[in-house]
Order: sequence, then C-alpha cells, then structure tokens
Amino acid sequence: MSKIFNTEADCKPELHYMVDISDRLRSIEEMIDQGKYFTINRGRQYGKTTTLRILANYLRDKYLIVSLDFQDMDSSDFSNVEYFAEAFADLFYSRVKRSDDLPQDLLTELKDFAGGQIPRANLRKLFSLLKNCCEKASRPIVLLIDEVDTASNNQVFLDFLAKLRAGYINRDAEATFQSVILAGVYDIKNLKRKFVNKEEHNAENSPWNISASFHEDMSFSPGQIAGMLREYETDHQTGMDEKYISELIYEYTSGYPVLVSGICKWIDEELIGTKEFPDAASAWTYEGVTESAGNLLKASSPLFESMIRQITQTPELGEMLKSILFEGESVSFNPDNAVLSLAAMFGYVKSENGQVKVSNRIFETRLYNYFLSLEETESAACKDARENINEFVKNGCLDMELLLRKFVKHFSSVYADNDQSFVEKYGRKIFLLYLKPVINGTGHYYIEAQTRDMKRTDIIVDYLGQISVIECKIWHGQKYNEDGEKQFLEYLDRYDLKKAIC
Repeated sequence: MSKIFNTEADCKPELHYMVDISDRLRSIEEMIDQGKYFTINRGRQYGKTTTLRILANYLRDKYLIVSLDFQDMDSSDFSNVEYFAEAFADLFYSRVKRSDDLPQDLLTELKDFAGGQIPRANLRKLFSLLKNCCEKASRPIVLLIDEVDTASNNQVFLDFLAKLRAGYINRDAEATFQSVILAGVYDIKNLKRKFVNKEEHNAENSPWNISASFHEDMSFSPGQIAGMLREYETDHQTGMDEKYISELIYEYTSGYPVLVSGICKWIDEELIGTKEFPDAASAWTYEGVTESAGNLLKASSPLFESMIRQITQTPELGEMLKSILFEGESVSFNPDNAVLSLAAMFGYVKSENGQVKVSNRIFETRLYNYFLSLEETESAACKDARENINEFVKNGCLDMELLLRKFVKHFSSVYADNDQSFVEKYGRKIFLLYLKPVINGTGHYYIEAQTRDMKRTDIIVDYLGQISVIECKIWHGQKYNEDGEKQFLEYLDRYDLKKAIC
C-alpha cells in the first residue's frame, strides 16, 4: 500500500510521508542522558505525539520507555487521589507488563494496585511503588506523558507533579525516573499551587519549576520538507523540483507541520486528476501549491477553529493582531505579557528580531479573512465592489486596473474628508474589504510580510493563476518610493510579470 500525507492524529513512518526528525531525536536523547525533566509544549497539531512515539522507539534499546497518554484516562480518574493513583498504575502496568526489565513480584504489585487491591490508595503509596520500579529495573526508566492538558486544571494532577518534583530533587538519595517528559499545548511549568510547610507558609510555587527549558525547533525546514517530497518523488516519479516546491510550501506555512502536510495532501489527493491539473506533473508546481494553499484557507479544521475561539475569548489578542495586520503596528515581543504568551504558546505568533509576527502566511491570511468578514455586511467598500463585480471579471479574467480605478474613485468620494492618520490606519483595510468580495471563492490573496508596516503594504493576488501585485503605499518621500520600485522589480522577475500596479 502506498504511503499518504497525514493530517490526522500521529504520523507513522510505515504509513505516512514524513520529514526526517533525527536531529530532533538526538537533541532530546542528550537531555534524557543528562537526566532532565522537561515539557514539550507546542501549538495544536505540531507533531508532539508523533515525536514522542518515534522517540520511544528510537530509545527502546537504551532505556525502559514508559509512554502514557492522559487521554486514555477518564475525567472521573482525576476526581480524587485514589481514583487517579489506581488509574495511573493501571496505565503504567499496561506499558511494562511484558517487559523483562522489572521483576515479576513488582509487576504483580503494580497489577494489584491498579485493580484496587491496595487499601486507601494514594499518591504516596503510588510513588513508593514507582520508586521500587526505578530501583529494581534493569535499565533506567524514562517516563513520557502525552496530552497533559487533559489534567492541567485538576488539583490531583498538581499534587502528582509535586511528587515528581520531590523525586527529582531527591534523586541523589533515592531511585527515580531517569527523565520525565510531559507533552501538551500549555506550558505546565507555569501552573501554580500552594506548598505549605514550616519554611514556606502560603508561598506560591510551581510544581514543575524543576523543568529544563526545551528550545528544539519542531517546525519543518525547507530542507526537511524537500526530503519528504524526495521520498514521495521516488514512489510517484512526478518530475517535480523538490527544492523549489519545498521552499514554496515553506513560504506559506513557515514549517508548521500540519499545514505542510495539509498542502501536500491536497495536491496528492484533490488536485491531481482535475481539469486544471490533469496529472501529477502539473499539480506539483507553483500553481498547484498556490491552489492547494487557497483551498486550505477555505477549509474548516480544528486548528483554525481553535485559533478563532481563542481570539473571541481573548479580545485583547484580537485587537493586537488587528493592529499588526491592518495598521502595520510594531509590537515588541515580551514573554511576560499574558496575551503575547498565550498567542505564542498556541503557535499563532512568534518573535522575529524582537517583534511580534504572525507565525505563518496561512494563519495571517486566515486572520485577515476573519477580521474582514466581521465588517463586510456594514462596509460601503464591499457594497460598492459587489455592484461592480461583473465589470471587474469577464471571461474568467480579473481586470485589476479597472478595480483599482474604481476603488480610488470610491475611496475619494466616501473618505475624502478624513485626515492622513485615518488613511494610514484604515486605508489598507478598506482596500482589502473592496477586494475580498470580488475574488472570494475564486481567487485568494496574501500580504507580503516584509513590506507590511505603516509606510507600505504589498498585496499578492492570485485569480485563477493570474497574478497581480498591488502596492498600498502612503507617500513618505522619494527614498521610500524608490525602495518600493526596487521591490517591485523583484516581484516582476519572481512572478514573470510584465507590469506591476502601484
């Protein structure tokens, strides 16, 4: 059976086309060898589960890997300490029961504990048993726990983390896990609880403040994407230029794993065999990548739904993103800012040269579409554009020059009395509101990130393969104008265009 590109659940090397993550595995192995406890927290569908499962196989000859998933536990298992202790023991036992690394009497004790045979089971008794396992195992034990977000709002989980923390601190005096890795979206290190003892009355501490920092980049590089495409090419012989196509995909996704796979999957399963792309050779091209990215932008997905939900639940996040996207505002990245920290944790924004940037072009355009949709019904620009659609589009071709002339006329008549600050703040948004109903459903656009600031914005529009480059520019002197013209010459070469529209 041929491999496929996967966007659901974890990726399996024998079933799915995957990037090579050997460097990532070696970096994690080094942290494990050093006895580090740490958290892998990344945005949704960022490859955390895939990494843990491949890691478990990668290290199986060196360590006893106990890989758990908190989604295998019921909500009732977190309702009190006894239920949690027994459920955890049950999961642990299910992973080690066939191992030769633990003596049979310990396996029997684990089974009895999981089965409720230990009176008044609690975390102290559970960790006493786990310490015995660590002490008597023939190899060091590495504990991996996926989907820790399932439990992050439960006190019993915080108590569990505190026990792991205590074991780590006392590791010079008693046996404990060689390493513990927790994986989820939220940074568990930021969870707080009250530790009350003689030295710390009502002091607030993190039960996971012993966690080492995990800085490994889990996004895909163009080279990694090219390697995955090379394997696909070996199987299908499309004649694609793997390096060129991988760089195109990276331009849209910045290597966000599920978006990379999503574009590839759409090309492979949806484009090939269509009227526009009759074979694989025609699909694995610039036009094919662009078409697939456009369709990905229009599709529903848990990733996009989660992003919009976070924005609606955190209005400050939405306002910050709008100011960056529409007004070109420069926002310094500060990890102590709760809103920024949330957005970065979910993978929506990143720090680039100390400034907040939306993580990738797909997210950026999806956000543009969302924010614009909130104003479309009330927008005079949208109304005017809809009334002229039949003039703008004839025989499947978009007359961009006419659209721009009509927009300038509309803008001048409606907004002529507004001052310069209004034009700088809202001008580009009004143009996008004018553009969107014309190309909606047939074409798509994106903003060239390098040029989005208060002085200029370059918009790339693809309408059925017809590329238009539009510069939205506020006059700030001849020098900025000359810089813009130089940028446009690059666009002409890049998109094989004869003219650009300013």
